[in-house]
Amino acid sequence: MNKRAIALLTVFLSLVLDQASKIWVKLTMRSGDEIMYIGNWARIHFVENEGMAFGMSFGAGMGKFLLTFFRILAVIFISYYLAQQIRSKKSSKGFVFALALILAGAIGNIIDSIFFGQIFTHSEGQIATLFPKVGYAGWFHGRVVDLFYFPIIRGTWPRWVPYVGGDYFEFFRFIFNVSDACITIGVFIILIFQKKFFKEEKKVQPTEELELPAE
Repeated sequence: MNKRAIALLTVFLSLVLDQASKIWVKLTMRSGDEIMYIGNWARIHFVENEGMAFGMSFGAGMGKFLLTFFRILAVIFISYYLAQQIRSKKSSKGFVFALALILAGAIGNIIDSIFFGQIFTHSEGQIATLFPKVGYAGWFHGRVVDLFYFPIIRGTWPRWVPYVGGDYFEFFRFIFNVSDACITIGVFIILIFQKKFFKEEKKVQPTEELELPAE
């Protein structure tokens, strides 16, 4: 499979998984509802936020619009860079795959921000409906759907730990979606294999000086 096919397939499949999971949650669950599927530490927990990754919020109004705007700029830049790497003979398939994951993740959350406010009703205390006459927010002001929650370890910090002693802690407390996972995995792949992806061309040092012919 060539690099172009890898990039297109990665972006397409990632977006399908991301949007399908978000639409399913919106149409079957209310905000705050959860479904446990592996004991108590793996759950589908439906929350919405203003656009940051892993359930974090950035702010409403102009802050939300600016976040979406900068994400669109980032998508344009990543798309251009990915196209360059696809054409480059020096870039590896692994690097193209990682970039495609990051691109898909960025696009996935932008779709929520731009469209979800218009194509869904709100989910507070009710299950949302699709394509209502009036959505819960304007264009570019939709909330990002998060659903994966893994509170694997829960407990209290020992009293002797500075600053947080006695406080409640939870690992992993962040709630995320497929797009967040794609971005994180893509970044980690680049960090782990950066030496392989960004090999410097070794300059061949001559071992002996060339002797000029005697005149």
